[in-house]
Amino acid sequence: MDPSGIISALFAGIIIGLIARILVPSMQPIGCIVTIIIGIIGAFLGLLAGEQLGYGDSFWLVFLTQVFIAVVLVAITAFLFRKSSTG
Repeated sequence: MDPSGIISALFAGIIIGLIARILVPSMQPIGCIVTIIIGIIGAFLGLLAGEQLGYGDSFWLVFLTQVFIAVVLVAITAFLFRKSSTG
């Protein structure tokens, strides 16, 4: 992967991670780095899902899939962090 691809992935991860954190309706005990990592994972999995389901050429459908996956990952991660910090 070239440097511009890495920068693009980080930028997409930041945007998708932030949108996901906004959409999850509670305080998340996760930091910025975890949010970016979740955003990158959500972006990658959403792109992969779009390709597999046949709508990989549609920017908005892929973007919505990426955000949905990131929202689910943020909710799961926040739940796990909350459980580990209280237990």
